[in-house]
Amino acid sequence: MIYVLVGFVLLVLVGIALILHMRKMANENHVKYEMFYFPNFPASFREITLFFISDIHRRSIDDSVINEAVNVAEIVIIGGDLLEKGVQLEKTRDNLRKLKKIGPVYFVWGNNDYEIDRDVLETLLIDEGIILLNNKAITFQSADGESWSLVGIEDYSLEYDDLEKALEEVEDSDFKILVSHNPKIVEKMEENEQISLVLSGDTHGGQIRILGFGPYELGGTKVIGNTTIFVSNGYGTTSIPLRLGAHPETHIIKIQHKQMDK
Repeated sequence: MIYVLVGFVLLVLVGIALILHMRKMANENHVKYEMFYFPNFPASFREITLFFISDIHRRSIDDSVINEAVNVAEIVIIGGDLLEKGVQLEKTRDNLRKLKKIGPVYFVWGNNDYEIDRDVLETLLIDEGIILLNNKAITFQSADGESWSLVGIEDYSLEYDDLEKALEEVEDSDFKILVSHNPKIVEKMEENEQISLVLSGDTHGGQIRILGFGPYELGGTKVIGNTTIFVSNGYGTTSIPLRLGAHPETHIIKIQHKQMDK
């Protein structure tokens, strides 16, 4: 009987230690650096540097993350799930004001963002000077007349996305970066849309992975045809504030022109 009791106590202690470890991991602050080279990126821009963050949910963005991106990134992209039901709007406002210290902030909707009143969230975003990419695009032009476009769509899983509408505002010749909270948008993309880079989140890298296995793949980069797809593990958590085997992350992304090999 004593051995059974000791075994039970040890099992409970191991369980508690694992939960504490998972909670600690969920609150880590990582800024990962990503570099992408594209032969069709306008050479006159030389390079652009973006700060990408998705799936904030209930977290408060740590100052260490902001400080690493200040004076490095030119613009900020929120890749959806800025918040979820139950998050205080003032907490979200504080996160937005932190992000604005880095540069202009662009926002696309994630599935959890619709859990609160849409008009309330839009009012907050507009009041804070956040640029909403609701199936819209913003085009940046160099002094030489070359341009690249940031295209944002609403959530794919809820069928609010309208990529065709967003691309109406974009020249065919523009270098295109598509921000879609859900990476499954690639299933609907057409080759003639000429999207060079997709930035996504949503999956949390599986959030909790047991022996390397999880409900979703870890974040990372894939290439399908002429499109590069980058998926982030995200910054926050959903359902339970725990992570295992899928570290939270934010990203400083540099994009440069690269000459084709002759």
